[in-house]
Amino acid sequence: MGGFFGAISRKPCIIDLFYGTDYNSHLGTKRAGMVTFDPEKGFNRTIHSLERDYFRSKFEDDLDKFVGNQGIGVISDTDPQPIIVNSHLGRYAVVTVAKINNIRDIAAELLEKKMHFSELSANNINQTELVALLINMGKTFVDGINLVYKKIKGSCSMLILTEDGIIAARDYLGRTPIVIGRKEGAYAAASETSAFPNLDYERVCDVGPGEIVRLTADSMEVLQAAAPREQICSFLWVYYGFPASDYDGINVEAMREAGGRAMGQEDDTEADCVCGIPDSGVGHALGYAEGHGIPYQRAVLKYTPTWPRSFTPGNQSRRDLVAKMKLIPNRAILNGKRVVFCDDSIVRGTQLRDNVHTFFECGVKEVHARISCPPLVYGCPFVGFTSSKSDLELITRQIIRDFEGRDDAKLETYATTGTPEYERMVAEIARRLDLTSLQFSKIENLIKSIGLPKCRVCTHCFDGTGCHPDEAYREDHPEEE
Repeated sequence: MGGFFGAISRKPCIIDLFYGTDYNSHLGTKRAGMVTFDPEKGFNRTIHSLERDYFRSKFEDDLDKFVGNQGIGVISDTDPQPIIVNSHLGRYAVVTVAKINNIRDIAAELLEKKMHFSELSANNINQTELVALLINMGKTFVDGINLVYKKIKGSCSMLILTEDGIIAARDYLGRTPIVIGRKEGAYAAASETSAFPNLDYERVCDVGPGEIVRLTADSMEVLQAAAPREQICSFLWVYYGFPASDYDGINVEAMREAGGRAMGQEDDTEADCVCGIPDSGVGHALGYAEGHGIPYQRAVLKYTPTWPRSFTPGNQSRRDLVAKMKLIPNRAILNGKRVVFCDDSIVRGTQLRDNVHTFFECGVKEVHARISCPPLVYGCPFVGFTSSKSDLELITRQIIRDFEGRDDAKLETYATTGTPEYERMVAEIARRLDLTSLQFSKIENLIKSIGLPKCRVCTHCFDGTGCHPDEAYREDHPEEE
């Protein structure tokens, strides 16, 4: 996915920028970059790979060379960024959190107009450079950002560092968040509120879907009001969000506990204890323990000092190995128990199957899995939250293909809780993963736990609903057609 942070202050901002960007490290693992602007020294940029190291260790030695009272940083799961641009709009730098599915179509259109791409990475077009080229086609920054909204299929939120402030623009349907913070003599924009407390920022507001704001050290100016609809990604609460973060004012950990509590209250399974698969399964397990009336125990723990996130290696078998090695079971608690394990989701099922085998080797009598979201039946075209290259990598689609002869048959029926097809699919997932029992959260409970109307939440990966920002933009701006 990725995350970003920007700060503008009356004083040098590099410390805030460094730590604020680092607080987005849980959102991406491939690359990171920072850029500052100083009226005398101009733009100063550094980009590093994070695939074998962490943000702080990569950037600490560079801090002395950054000068200025304003800057932006990014943790990226896609391309090297920030991109620095010199255009008719002036000099600026841009970072994005984006997934652009029609990138080659847009690139071909731009090449026909005699534009060029210089930031190729492994022969792939750099998404952030493409966004910058679209921005440059506008008469103003707002014009150019709206062209991005109009053109892309997927999602794109961005921060733009100009010579006289920071522009923050949220994806037209608001699938990825931007929150504004303030302290005396400074403003900041970030992907998550958890970047603010230790830097003494107070949350001011969330940038609305399609909203564009400009920050200076002393003010926030709305350049474009929010769009009339929102489709914020529900998976932010389920998986990606840091527990202390709030999206649209709704706390991640509180939502996870509420979802687990609802599942625990509805479940009549007899068990001795419940445990969360760290980190994102823990809140759900705490809520489940309260709702079901059984104790929460730390029966499996995450070894964090030397193991980064599980999808860091490019090779799937290595990712699976890392996922296994970083989780250490506590045999003293597991032995002889009937245990409920709460996890955030099941994508391929490889990691969970390995965990289940380990639990039984530790003497567990029964392994019951409770998943904090509905089955992932549809691949996500809007936010890059898995490394899957194809929907067929989803265990649900593999099972549907085996049952129906096609992996895209009767998807709506399989995605609907309680249908015979749904029950058969869930039972087959449990069988393949060697689980004693398996239950997924109902989509109604997921939405209730978030606390927003369903029309404001994107649930595409569960039920196939949702639209692309270009479609929404064109519907909202028919006069431009």
